Amino acid sequence: MATATKMPPTAAPRGSAPRGNRRARANPKKMSAPLTAVLWVIVAIYALPLLWFLLSSFKPGSELFSYPLSMLPREWTFQGFVDAWERVDFARYFLNTATVALVTTVLTVFFSACTGYALAKYNNKGTRLFFVCILATTMLPTEVILNPTFSVIRDLGLYNSLAGIIVPSVLTATGVFMFRQFFLTVPDDLLHSARIDGASELAIFFRIMLPLSKPILFTLAIFSFQWRWNDYIWPLIVLNDPKWYTLQVALRSIVGAENIDWPVLLGASVISILPLVLVFAVFQRYVLNADVSAGLKD
Repeated sequence: MATATKMPPTAAPRGSAPRGNRRARANPKKMSAPLTAVLWVIVAIYALPLLWFLLSSFKPGSELFSYPLSMLPREWTFQGFVDAWERVDFARYFLNTATVALVTTVLTVFFSACTGYALAKYNNKGTRLFFVCILATTMLPTEVILNPTFSVIRDLGLYNSLAGIIVPSVLTATGVFMFRQFFLTVPDDLLHSARIDGASELAIFFRIMLPLSKPILFTLAIFSFQWRWNDYIWPLIVLNDPKWYTLQVALRSIVGAENIDWPVLLGASVISILPLVLVFAVFQRYVLNADVSAGLKD
């Protein structure tokens, strides 16, 4: 009997691909063009109000609401900045705000790093429950805890002082969460090697863990500084003496009950955001990915 020979399946020619893959491998430039256009539209939506605000600070009062409206000032003037600097005691309010922002930022970063390290590397039922309780505080609106927080600050004798603003803002659930999640990615072998070499727990934290967490450290520092610099509600509640006012509370005094001096308000607002821009410009280059495997061998 003649046996039928099986013919080997014809192999697809080299360089050929299924139609689905060829469609998926379309020209990336054609696919990225619509996405780029959408991103530019989003950038324009966010940038237009900010650009209008900055350019309006250089307009005289008669031009702010003149019709037709124009983006660029017809008459450039710095009088709004001059009047704002003379009317508002910027030196005092800058010092108060900078003190609150800097001290709170340093303490927030340090205590958040300590708490996040303990919750990440010392696992037991107590720490896990404590971490859940910290995260639960993010589910409460700020207005809910204003009354009890104010009662504690008043009973501690911190009312009408900068310490009354700093103390409640030292530890944040966001900072603890950021550091804990980062320290979980650090291999435990790195800590074991350091302990074998005789390093103490404090040395491990300050000489190994903190340097590795520079991206999280600077990110939280930028956020914390921005939060405290722009904080308005809590300083308004705690502070009663104008000499302790922060910048945001002092700017509110420019707004009258019936009329608003817009050139002065715009000039003072632009001056108040300059430190935030400076801080971000200086520290944003440090917000990079860390090499958590440095010092380890495969």
